[in-house]
Amino acid sequence: MYRYDQFDEQLVRERAAQFRGQVERRLSGELKEDHFKPLRLQNGVYLQLHAYMLRVAIPYGQLSSRKMRQLAMIADTYDKGYGHFTTRQNIQYNWVALKNIPDVLDKLADVEMHAIQTSGNCIRNTTSDHLAGANADELEDPRPWCEIIRQWSTIHPEFAFLPRKFKIAVTAAAPDRAAIKVHDIGLLMKPNANGEVGFEVFVGGGLGRTPHVGVSVRDWVSKGELLSYLEAIMRVYNRFGRRDNKFKARIKILVNETGPEEFTRLVEEEFAAQGPKEKVVLPDEEVARIMAYFAPPEFEDLPEVSQAFEREKARNEGFARWARINLRAHRTPGYASVHISLKPQGVAPGDATGEQMRVMADLAEQYGMDDVRVAHEQDIVLPHVKMDDLPAVYAKLVEHRLATANAGLITDLIACPGLDYCNLANARSISVANDIQAEFADADFEEEIGKLHVNISGCINACGHHHVGHIGVLGVDKKGEEFYQITLGGRADEKAAIGDIAGPGLRHEEVRPAFRRVIDKYLEVRNGKSETFIEVLERLGQEPFKEALYASA
Repeated sequence: MYRYDQFDEQLVRERAAQFRGQVERRLSGELKEDHFKPLRLQNGVYLQLHAYMLRVAIPYGQLSSRKMRQLAMIADTYDKGYGHFTTRQNIQYNWVALKNIPDVLDKLADVEMHAIQTSGNCIRNTTSDHLAGANADELEDPRPWCEIIRQWSTIHPEFAFLPRKFKIAVTAAAPDRAAIKVHDIGLLMKPNANGEVGFEVFVGGGLGRTPHVGVSVRDWVSKGELLSYLEAIMRVYNRFGRRDNKFKARIKILVNETGPEEFTRLVEEEFAAQGPKEKVVLPDEEVARIMAYFAPPEFEDLPEVSQAFEREKARNEGFARWARINLRAHRTPGYASVHISLKPQGVAPGDATGEQMRVMADLAEQYGMDDVRVAHEQDIVLPHVKMDDLPAVYAKLVEHRLATANAGLITDLIACPGLDYCNLANARSISVANDIQAEFADADFEEEIGKLHVNISGCINACGHHHVGHIGVLGVDKKGEEFYQITLGGRADEKAAIGDIAGPGLRHEEVRPAFRRVIDKYLEVRNGKSETFIEVLERLGQEPFKEALYASA
């Protein structure tokens, strides 16, 4: 894990002190909300439906036990005892009083954390694969490059006031667990013809009002030229991106209206025009310094088969199910990656109490090499756990309602806070999510259904990524009544696709039975248990599922 140097430390401390003065002026009335808004947004502070919300950055989703415990302390001391983990691998606090936010920022700085650039028209938190450094299918660890991008983009004077917010994701595996094609820039690490590792560059992905899948603008750029190429993209966006209409200001609109070929030409022209003083040269020693922070842990030489693990599977049916569903293979024999679900029945997806955060910190420290990851599915991952230790880990998770065996299944759904919290939302999201979870609460039935991604958004801003759910749900307002539009066929993986609207919106009470009809139809028409919902949908098209969706609506 990267550790702050003196420049990081100074920057974070000075920004926290600066914001303290701005908050004092706001509370005294000297600073009006219209003037305070751009200042608070630069520090991750939103004004939501009931209170201010603070979004804390978790670069590339990685935490230590110390950081997780500090997040727990903040939840218990300054919020209502919980935090909300987001699809950007961040955490949000929904009930922090404005007067306390400067103190929270100081507490974050104590553990090398901050809220800088978690809002505003700037380059946001760089996200990555939550299994980075642990999974055998990756080319190399992408996290050092996420850190390099973080350092380059933090308070970058040229890109601090972009036409709109900007999001970058990096992965190094063919199975895309970072959703790179629905980001403003997505980077896929890959070799060129000579075997040198660089990046394929995708630009123009994004969801919201006008969803788009990113297009490849460069098949390969070298590591040494990566930041210079990113600057070329950002300059084209800064120059040609719309500033007169925020709904048309994202880079996806520019790429779509300009056309991928012309946009690529503009970027290549800008890249070629960079003079020696404009190139961002990465000193080898600095790259080596950052890489060293992400060196693999010292794994033990363990047998591939753990007797303790096998005995517990044979003895404990709950453990066996959890192991089947929530464990991921590790690149090192004798280890596994543990997916901790934050989606038990009746809880807002992504929420964790302070107590649960401390439990996860303890487990990471005792069994997980002090490494905790936030997945963009709003769950937590311990990437490096010995197979021998899994029974003890499971027992602790069960004790604290963290052992729901649903990773990748229908109740492991993504949902934004919706109208319960957000002043932009048109409809509730959490209650719809809980209804769907209740419908498929039977663990055997859910496992029979298999892999299925459900995404729920309370408005067109798509914070729940409904466009890329295998089944997506969008809350809309119709003359003061909440309706829910269903989309089918979305994907956020390497085959990224935007789901198609199935038809008219459903009332809140109609969503749950409609989901059941769609799933029953899927189970009726699939070719064996190995064929997933998205595979059946792509084979048969939407019509059978549309008919089921509206059969009794």
